[in-house]
Amino acid sequence: MRLGLLGGTFNPPHIGHLVCAAEAIDQLELDEVAFVPVNQPPHKEIDSDPGVEARVELTRRATAGDSRFWVSRVDADVAGRSYTVDTLQRLHESSPADDLTFIMGGDMAYSLPTWHEPEAVLSLATLGVAERSGIRRGDIVEHLAGLAGVDQIRFFDMPRLDISSSAIRQRVAAGRPIRYLVPDSVAEFIAAEGLYA
Repeated sequence: MRLGLLGGTFNPPHIGHLVCAAEAIDQLELDEVAFVPVNQPPHKEIDSDPGVEARVELTRRATAGDSRFWVSRVDADVAGRSYTVDTLQRLHESSPADDLTFIMGGDMAYSLPTWHEPEAVLSLATLGVAERSGIRRGDIVEHLAGLAGVDQIRFFDMPRLDISSSAIRQRVAAGRPIRYLVPDSVAEFIAAEGLYA
């Protein structure tokens, strides 16, 4: 199976995440995309974190409407910080036949040389890089040129959607509507659980 992986805090997941996954399936010819909520990212704290279980449930609700999307607990069930290379290694061990594509934005791809074991990441998965304004394809390729496996990068176009999880949290805290920025089931769970208020 050609499996795309979309990792993140998903705090909360929003339509930008879903559009990114759908575009990756279409343009990179993937079969499915697994959303991978991280328990604790390696380089930052999670703002206003309702906890990993709430974020997993939000992500389940966000992806429930598309049979090509599902939620993997490969990171959520690992205590402490998790590096991408470790996540990919665990997925490889559990499903060695899957052809993995790790989906990310151009800004993340540009920072790849600073990651923990970036060449191991490239040996375990193709990188599916969503092109957005700001960082151009040529700049990314040039910046990563010294890494072994850099030929394992494929680009896809992403419509510009100026939506962020932090902006959604701010809207909730201010009592403003988030409908249409997140799936209805996500908005309903946030309201029912009093998240981000």
